[in-house]
Amino acid sequence: MANSADLTVDGKTYSFPTLEGTENEKAFDISNLRDQTGYVTLDRGYKNTGATKSAITFLDGEKGILQYRGYSIEDLAAKASFLGVAYLLIYGELPTQTQYDKFESDIRHHTMVNEDMRKIFDGFPVDAHPMGVLSSLVSAMSAFYPDVNDEDNTDLHIIRLLAKLPTIATWSYKRSKGHPMNYPQNKLDYIQNFLNMMFALPVEDYTVDPVVVEALNVLLILHADHEQNCSTSTVRLVGSSQANIYSSISAGVSALWGPLHGGANQEVIEMLENIKADGGDVSKYVEMAKNAKSTGFRLYGFGHRVYKNFDPRAKIIKKAADDVLSKLGVNDPILDIAKGLEEAALNDDYFVSRKLYPNVDFYSGIIYRALGIPTNMFTVMFAIGRLPGWIAQWKEMRENKEPIGRPRQIYTGPTHREFVPVEKR
Repeated sequence: MANSADLTVDGKTYSFPTLEGTENEKAFDISNLRDQTGYVTLDRGYKNTGATKSAITFLDGEKGILQYRGYSIEDLAAKASFLGVAYLLIYGELPTQTQYDKFESDIRHHTMVNEDMRKIFDGFPVDAHPMGVLSSLVSAMSAFYPDVNDEDNTDLHIIRLLAKLPTIATWSYKRSKGHPMNYPQNKLDYIQNFLNMMFALPVEDYTVDPVVVEALNVLLILHADHEQNCSTSTVRLVGSSQANIYSSISAGVSALWGPLHGGANQEVIEMLENIKADGGDVSKYVEMAKNAKSTGFRLYGFGHRVYKNFDPRAKIIKKAADDVLSKLGVNDPILDIAKGLEEAALNDDYFVSRKLYPNVDFYSGIIYRALGIPTNMFTVMFAIGRLPGWIAQWKEMRENKEPIGRPRQIYTGPTHREFVPVEKR
């Protein structure tokens, strides 16, 4: 075979096709490995396994490249709106003005949540984590829309998810504060509406700051998709069983909740708070980070598992963070500590030589903190941003008629044992 790789097992050689993506990513196609050889692969964490082909997002960690449908993240963050990017991810092309106007209008007019869902919502404890509430209510949406398995209504369910997720998210925040819940307002755009539902109070006027709107727009775009990761792969795996879109997205929310995935920006703020509680000496913790093996101190928000150079999203969001802090004039010692760590990481040779630059989690945590968003809502904000990517991945997987996901394992338990009656054990 011209484009193949040979594998010799037990003295016999097998050939497997090789593949190359449009950005020159190379792979061995081992779909028939077990059938031909009797062997399976062991790849913990799927770090070397491509579970699907996808035309949605391209990521090159070595070169620091992130593209949605071929468009660079830099161009999209500078020139697009979050809903425009959502349309791009889900439908494959940037919308025309007519397409965009209809898409935005449809979302505006589906932001209300069925009042019966309030009864479910009221059953949660006041201090329930908003990610648990979000996952539960997204899953419950399938019960409110019995046509969920009708493929002719897929676009309507996509609109409903994009429209209602921010409403559900703000309800969690308002309830935790003991404040009345705000209903959406169709006169506001997507981000303005979210901020109004979050922060408006009936006793005073609330004006949405355009600097805040722009920063949040950029943040949501940067989080909109990130290729095959834990939560995205979860959405595809659940959806591969023909589970409906709400159940699949709910599973993605739950996967994102873990601190090793979506909770990273929350850990950044908690780290900063710990430094403040210890006196706020940034230099002390910089030295501790340099001697992590002996101190056990981990610097959250620096470096990235995927990006071996500077996270391209961090370059973009750094400006947004600087703009927000300058415009709002926030006086917060936590944010002062963050700026001190940032300066050290960008200038100290220890961090520069190891490419431990501030990442998107570092700057997003700073922005959310400055906006007054509590740390337990950080991952919810991530979920709102990632929703278009999850939807796009679920939609692509269904349209490509991908088979049900069914990973193999290497069994390491006991071999056959005879059953022993309880009286003889």
